[in-house]
Amino acid sequence: MSDFQYTQESSGVAIITWNVPHQSMNTMSWQSMQQMADLFDQALTNSEIKGIILTSSKPDFAGGMNLESLAKVKSEFGGDHAKRIFDTVMNTHQLFRRIELAGGDIKSSIPGKPIAAALPGTAVGIGYEIPLCCHRIFMADNPAAKIGLPEIKVGLFPGAGGTIRLVRRLGLAAAGPLLLKGSMLSPQKALQAKLIDEVVAPENLLDRARQWVLNANPEDIIKSWDKKSYRMPGGRPYDPEGYMSFVAANAMLNGSTSGVYLAANAMMSAIYEGALTTFDKALEVEARWFTHVILDPNPTNMINTLFLNKKKLEKGAKRPANIKKTALHKVGVVGAGMMGSGIALVTAQSGIEVVLLDQTVEAAELGKSQAQSILEKKVELRRLDQDTATQTLQRIHTSNDFEALKGADLIIEAVFEDPAIKAEVIANIDTASDCIIASNTSTLPISGLSSSCRSPDKFLGIHFFSPVDRMLLVEIIRGKNTADEAVALSLDYVRRIRKTPIVVNDARFFYANRCVIPYLNEGIRMVGEGISPALIENAARQCGMPVGPLQLVDETSIDLAARIAKATKKAMGDQYLHTDADKVIFDLFELGRLGRKANAGFYDYHAGKRGDFWPKLKERYPPLTVQPSVKFVQQRLLLIQTIEAVMALQEGILTDVREGDVGAVLGWGFAPWSGGPFSWVNTLGVEFVLNLCDELQNRCGERFRAPELLRTKASAGEIFATHKNLVG
Repeated sequence: MSDFQYTQESSGVAIITWNVPHQSMNTMSWQSMQQMADLFDQALTNSEIKGIILTSSKPDFAGGMNLESLAKVKSEFGGDHAKRIFDTVMNTHQLFRRIELAGGDIKSSIPGKPIAAALPGTAVGIGYEIPLCCHRIFMADNPAAKIGLPEIKVGLFPGAGGTIRLVRRLGLAAAGPLLLKGSMLSPQKALQAKLIDEVVAPENLLDRARQWVLNANPEDIIKSWDKKSYRMPGGRPYDPEGYMSFVAANAMLNGSTSGVYLAANAMMSAIYEGALTTFDKALEVEARWFTHVILDPNPTNMINTLFLNKKKLEKGAKRPANIKKTALHKVGVVGAGMMGSGIALVTAQSGIEVVLLDQTVEAAELGKSQAQSILEKKVELRRLDQDTATQTLQRIHTSNDFEALKGADLIIEAVFEDPAIKAEVIANIDTASDCIIASNTSTLPISGLSSSCRSPDKFLGIHFFSPVDRMLLVEIIRGKNTADEAVALSLDYVRRIRKTPIVVNDARFFYANRCVIPYLNEGIRMVGEGISPALIENAARQCGMPVGPLQLVDETSIDLAARIAKATKKAMGDQYLHTDADKVIFDLFELGRLGRKANAGFYDYHAGKRGDFWPKLKERYPPLTVQPSVKFVQQRLLLIQTIEAVMALQEGILTDVREGDVGAVLGWGFAPWSGGPFSWVNTLGVEFVLNLCDELQNRCGERFRAPELLRTKASAGEIFATHKNLVG
């Protein structure tokens, strides 16, 4: 069955309707692209047809390219990969160019037939690149709809002409930020930004497009860049007015990405080189750079991690089978601090009634006010309407009485990270209710906390990341006695609140914190060794980490790091190994330098704003005369996280490497360009990483000893299976 349908109206208008069977959102495949092109050719060669409308019969127009087929592009195109991919992209350009020219002749300025795009809703990626080929873009006035080119977020850039056309339509100054950030705009904002031509009431969308097609002027049917009079808005790279735009765009790119994202660099090259030549030659330039990106393994890793596997996890790929889904109506949250109020907020936003409980009603109300502040900010930024914000807040009910939790489907404990306090609260919850109980703990073993419950099989961990309203990942921790029913309900809950879950087995620090704490400690340890703090932080950012380890310690607070170290030592006894990082942390802790909240940590802060490094760091930890290379620092920071990730898999804490990659990128920002620690190992080669472990073990110590699983993989010539389909 075709993904496109063709209708010829008596008025002489042909309507090509996109409607991919059995999908809620249209996506483009290589096969359906040819179907669409054939229908356009049919209309353009039919003398009875006066013009064409491209639309969708679904609520939205299109969700872009089918990324599963894109991720497999190298395996589907055998032989000379580069040539086959380049030829395929150029064929796409030729198909879209036929739509754009519409049977006209630009050399003699003879226009073709008018083509309008009528977008009923969201148009993403290639779903916007195709309308860019049309002569006029109409979009329904649907506040929930978005339009844009977000390919950069999955390690790609618009490669079906979108990069070249958007820059020629808007100029670099306006198009650059949209392309480099992957911004998605509402119809009204898209109209203001000139991404589209008209916003129309949904019921009038086709009528308005039809009216334009039947009355279009010849001048409207030739794209601006095909006219002899065309001048790029804002100027080309070496025009006096355009020079600074290109310099500024390059600076913005490097400032935001530190040069580590291949797709962003390639896109900027395509824009710059394309702006120096003709439109058709610019499309060829774009195709060459897009081929370069596709051939690199890292964009494929990003697609698998940040799109394919992430989506599968969100749809319940790891949910225990044969357990009926739960429609949650009421959730309790005990502890109205920063984490508890955030959990209450995201729960209420999903339409679930919430009881937010604390020792006093005043404390619970304070937590609710924190949620209110977040909602008010969203309303102020026009990301939320006032009615929705009011309704969300009304779903949060405050109390200091555990009896208010009765009737809840799930109760989440989110009190202070202290085993004794948590045990007391969990016991009180258990007395008041017999539903599933979850602890929002970031470090404490779940099996130990479950001893406070009458039914440990109904107890598990649900670890949210801070800030709860913005962080996508939720780590679900299965204790030794946790039943499948508890895991299934927690996954139903996480799906309802639109977060991405990973399921891990119980151990101290679980998966995410097990990996991120060594990253922090390695940065702190380097300070103690005399490595320049600026070198540490910049090396981290230049290998793709969103935040350097010292800044992250300041943000999460140095006293928290000290408390975790003390609690871990108490729990592990003689097995606890003191590190050089402990010395630095306890030194700063005793000096009262507790991080951002105290306006004093590794950095100095002024009115809450981060300034320079604390000058006395140099006095307390004298810098080495000869500093190590950036590469050496980067290898230490990335490898220490990766070793812990592999150890988590080896010990059965992590049960699926794809969850490991998704969790690493979404949870603590492990170099997103790489696709995650396991994808990073695969890309470098397991044997290469093994040798790197051995080298750093000799230079830096036992913490870099290679996990046995890594040696086993290297001996067998195997990689980590990050690209297989997730199954439940």
